[in-house]
Amino acid sequence: MSREIENFITAQAAERAASENTQAGYRRDLTDFEAYLGSQNDTLMTADRARIERYLVHCNAQGFSLATRARRLSAIKSFYRYAFEDGLRGDHPGLQIRGPGRSKRLPKTLSEADVERLLNAAATHGRNRSDRLRNTCLLEILYASGMRVTELVSLPVAATRGDPRMLLIKGKGNKERMVPLSDPARQALADWLEHRNSLQELALREHGTPLSPYLFASRAKQGHMTRNRFYLLIKEIAVTAGISADLVTPHRLRHAFATHLLANGADLRVIQTLLGHADLSSTEIYTHVLEERLHALVLEHHPLAKP
Repeated sequence: MSREIENFITAQAAERAASENTQAGYRRDLTDFEAYLGSQNDTLMTADRARIERYLVHCNAQGFSLATRARRLSAIKSFYRYAFEDGLRGDHPGLQIRGPGRSKRLPKTLSEADVERLLNAAATHGRNRSDRLRNTCLLEILYASGMRVTELVSLPVAATRGDPRMLLIKGKGNKERMVPLSDPARQALADWLEHRNSLQELALREHGTPLSPYLFASRAKQGHMTRNRFYLLIKEIAVTAGISADLVTPHRLRHAFATHLLANGADLRVIQTLLGHADLSSTEIYTHVLEERLHALVLEHHPLAKP
């Protein structure tokens, strides 16, 4: 990876509070673009608009999805905006390039019955009581709040003290928002906190292990459960629940949170706030639920729809 890319990522972290996941995405996408440029005897500092467009054609030929191609173009345009503003280049070669758009495919989600089966399975899945309490707390909070996975696994224990009805979450770009907790989630949190605190105090007394600032502490480098570990864990719980592991991901529980709220009458703007979407257009993928509800409403109440 070139020094230009590393400097760009450092600038994004410092000036725009880019998260570690965002930084990793920039690094991955720009490194691939730079490798392509190298194969064409070109560089980041000499590539023009035509070269970027040929790279997008190359990505399409590789079979990359619309979302992947849109994300890569976004990373490229962000890099060249930075290079232009910092005087590294006298132009912005990606400025006039339009993205491939995004797929209109509806988000895959889970039914309320499937979510209930997952929550019940979490209470029985695990090697010991500690695992089962933690698993229950993870899934109950995720479904009650619609958090992103990174927000969930890195949740500071300080944010959960005092039997809260709402949690203060720091999301993308270090933006803070409040998310709700259902009664089952609050109970699962209280049970896990009591057990977790006793384990932490025991480790401190017997081994001098310092108390962790995270709700879901682990021996991972980050100090908390990793996204990959939670991804595998929710697959295991799905199998215990008798649901195909292919159908269950952490993000689908986030989709389920939004879909079930909207289906039961919640306002789209409220859901935007709870999900932490900066733009309402990101939340509008859930409007298919509204369409189904309106269709059922017409069939039930409109005089012309009645036999």
